[in-house]
Amino acid sequence: MDIVIIDDEFLARERLRRMLADYGGGEVVAQAANSDEAKEAVLRCDPDVVLLDIHMPGDSGLTFAQWLQELDDAPAIIFCTAHQQHALQAFDVSASDYLLKPVRKEKLFAALDKAKTLNKAQRTVLNEEGVSGNRRSHVSAKTHNGIELIPIDQVHLFSAEQKYVTAHHQQGQVLIDDTLKELEAELVELFVRVHRNALVSIRSIVALEKKEDGHYCLRLSNSDLRPSVSRRHMANLRKLLTQL
Repeated sequence: MDIVIIDDEFLARERLRRMLADYGGGEVVAQAANSDEAKEAVLRCDPDVVLLDIHMPGDSGLTFAQWLQELDDAPAIIFCTAHQQHALQAFDVSASDYLLKPVRKEKLFAALDKAKTLNKAQRTVLNEEGVSGNRRSHVSAKTHNGIELIPIDQVHLFSAEQKYVTAHHQQGQVLIDDTLKELEAELVELFVRVHRNALVSIRSIVALEKKEDGHYCLRLSNSDLRPSVSRRHMANLRKLLTQL
């Protein structure tokens, strides 16, 4: 479980970091003191969980949580704050838990265990919805020629950048209107999430390769694309590859 700590007080961040050193299965991958740093950390590290204060420079923690919820595959949110009065607003933005400072270790660990369980349950629901729904054979793209239909079995990769999703297929690439979350739910048997911004065709995967910087990417058949694999999705991908 990769964790990002977001709090404008250095001592508060350090206290959480020290407590998390005793939590098995969790690692602090980044810290941030304001919303700008926090956005950069989340986009770079693709964490499983964020520990989030409410009052900080820039956007408040509540506003930042709303931004998080707009992401595909959003991390779980645990608020760690000295302000009790914002609890109802916190759960309005789908917070997993709400802890009051000074945060106690046993309550922090219980909140992390709860977030882990919720994530697994959400993935199960997502998979069941994808299997039970009607699956398309094509995705559509609006081009200068009209509407182009791309067979899903010719798509190597769906990638997202900001609000745009690109389908990379055998004949090129096109922008589509679907979100990665929608595609993941519908095509769960055909595509695997390897990064916050990438779904890869399972049938296109040739190898998992380690790059010079220590990170991993996938080599795909008949394609020069090398999508990165985030730490968050590595375990699930390795399990899948052993079953192919």
